[in-house]
Amino acid sequence: FKMCPGRVLCKLPCSGEKEVDLAVQSAKAAFKIWSQMSGMERCRVMLEAARIIREQREEIATMETINNGKSIFEARVDVDISWQCLEYYAGLAGSLAGEHVQLPGGSFGYTRREPLGVCVGIGAWNYPFQIACWKSGPALACGNAMVFKPSPFTPISVVRLAEIFTEAGVPKGLFNVVQGGVATGQFLCQHPDVAKISFTGSVPTGMKIMEMAAKGIKPVTLELGGKSPLIIFSDSDLDNAVKGALMANFLTQGEVCCNGTRVFVERKILDAFTKEVVKCTQKIKIGDPLLEDTRMGALINRPHLNRVQGFIKQAKEQGAEVLCGGDLYVPDDPKLRNGYYMRPCVLGNCKDDMTCVKEEIFGPVMAILPFDTEEEVVERANATKFGLAGGVFTRDIQKAHRVVAALKAGMCFINNYNVSPVELPFGGYKSSGFGRENGRAAIEYYSQLKTVCVEMGDVESVF
Repeated sequence: FKMCPGRVLCKLPCSGEKEVDLAVQSAKAAFKIWSQMSGMERCRVMLEAARIIREQREEIATMETINNGKSIFEARVDVDISWQCLEYYAGLAGSLAGEHVQLPGGSFGYTRREPLGVCVGIGAWNYPFQIACWKSGPALACGNAMVFKPSPFTPISVVRLAEIFTEAGVPKGLFNVVQGGVATGQFLCQHPDVAKISFTGSVPTGMKIMEMAAKGIKPVTLELGGKSPLIIFSDSDLDNAVKGALMANFLTQGEVCCNGTRVFVERKILDAFTKEVVKCTQKIKIGDPLLEDTRMGALINRPHLNRVQGFIKQAKEQGAEVLCGGDLYVPDDPKLRNGYYMRPCVLGNCKDDMTCVKEEIFGPVMAILPFDTEEEVVERANATKFGLAGGVFTRDIQKAHRVVAALKAGMCFINNYNVSPVELPFGGYKSSGFGRENGRAAIEYYSQLKTVCVEMGDVESVF
């Protein structure tokens, strides 16, 4: 592998209606085999897939860095989360069960937890390999097959995942990959043999997918955008709060849906916090993402870089102050001159009604907003169409729990941020979507309950 900034890495043909149908039919045939296997049998295959990923950690992380532009340091974490996800759901596969209910007269009922069939996964470009594992882990554990479409901007690493599943011993076609953009996604969502759709991406695309799924009465899981609040109280550990703000804004070049990009800081510590966060932001090492000490790589592509720059320009026009960064970064290495790099940006003098505060930028741009009271900041934090995440930094644990209880968001953090252990459910409120990934909760979205009522005596007829 080698970095090729600004150049085409490879070309893949888009899957049309015929290819999508072939993938679905292949998955449908594999489903008949996989769904009849015991949970323990599925467990062993998934554990083998996790073992291969763990063994090939460095190769997959390097592939992901070139695929996406994030630092190799972060890509390794993504790979670790990926194999942990498969291990976690492998462990659950053998424990999936219904329940027995005693009824009068010796009669009884029981429930069966059954797979849905062929599930569709549509991934985003910020965590290509990890998202594919987040979706395929619970899907396969429940006995489903999956056809996965990665983003056309990051098509490569998911193909490696398909190969790994095959090496691990899943039936041929159980995890299929199709490539393409909008048209390919439409063919998948409208296919009559698809049982469920799980999508990670933007709100407008999520709305279209939900509309298409509705015509086929297909259940959907939507993990969409966010404009999450991060609330820093004056009694917090300042150094820890600064670290949390950096984690909440600059991971993967700021291209993270749950980032806490509205940083509300209690006015008593506004100056001290701002000074420290700017100092730390300016120290972030930008450049070749394959180098060990790089902490911020390149944005996904030129149009997206231009879009992020446009938000910063608009923020200045609306009265925000650029406290640091926001400009393009040109690495010293001539091989990287065409890369899509920018310096991480901190905006001060922000107001709630500014575009940079209301809209998801999806880039390394932090907006700092002062507040005075707990009641005020909670109301302002919730004044958004999004509801994916939220964070609170304080030493007062009662206040921390009180505030997160009041936040209208699906994933909340106390004295940390952007920690996503696979054991915990992940998903949003409001326009940030519905359904959950990770944790036991995801099992509910990749299986269905069948109720069986057994009569042990004569039928009591009303006729």
